Amino acid sequence: MRLNSTFVFMKTTNFKNTKISYTDQGKGTAVILLHGFLENSTMWNFLAPVLAKKNRVICIDLLGHGQTDCLGYIHSMEDMADAVHQVISELKIRKAVFVGHSMGGYVALTVAELYPEFMKGLVLLNSTSRADSDERIANRNRAIKAVKQNYVAAVRMSIANLFSEENRTILSEQIEWVREEALQTSLQGIIAAQEGMKLRKDREVILHFATYPILLILGKKDPVLNYEENVEQIEGTNVKLITFNDGHMSHLENQAELEKVMVGFLKG
Repeated sequence: MRLNSTFVFMKTTNFKNTKISYTDQGKGTAVILLHGFLENSTMWNFLAPVLAKKNRVICIDLLGHGQTDCLGYIHSMEDMADAVHQVISELKIRKAVFVGHSMGGYVALTVAELYPEFMKGLVLLNSTSRADSDERIANRNRAIKAVKQNYVAAVRMSIANLFSEENRTILSEQIEWVREEALQTSLQGIIAAQEGMKLRKDREVILHFATYPILLILGKKDPVLNYEENVEQIEGTNVKLITFNDGHMSHLENQAELEKVMVGFLKG
């Protein structure tokens, strides 16, 4: 299990008077790695150096996360996608494979809708093309209320709940690392992202009509995304499905397997 990698300097660009931070390493096919909610670009510390051996890998801190500033009090997926577009435009990238974990997948799908000309491939990691259900929206509202009342307790609890039950003991060290990274996210950043995810539209149509390869990676025991429901969204599509036998955090729970899958997808 590797949590850290060779240090890569963060670079910055400006989007609507807001600082956007990212890393850029390697040469070859451009691969854009987009982290999930309460995460930042460090979540890719194990994967980015592996992929950068044969690809150009850009890890972006999304709005209100990591070293990227907040744009406002609601960060829509469109805002996030526009910020990603700013980075890839500045780097003069013409096409890229986009990899999004959870919320990062929502952002990648929004990029696919708004800027389809940039898409060379798409990987949805523990993510979904579907909009929030009423139940999910209610859960987000409860989470917003909880984090306003007790920021540290709410963040710490939400991180543990992303792992499969058995891994909450086995991966205690990794969970603590994720918590420490999550606690660097500002209260404004947390709420703005939750509000943005509540508003996001259904983008399942992209999975049916995209002209580039798409890979969906799901955890069988994901406590956040129902496995069976998420398999439904790719019925009748050319989307390839990879299933791991653990939770929502495949980059930590299934690290070696994910590395192999990603290298294979990019080769293809």
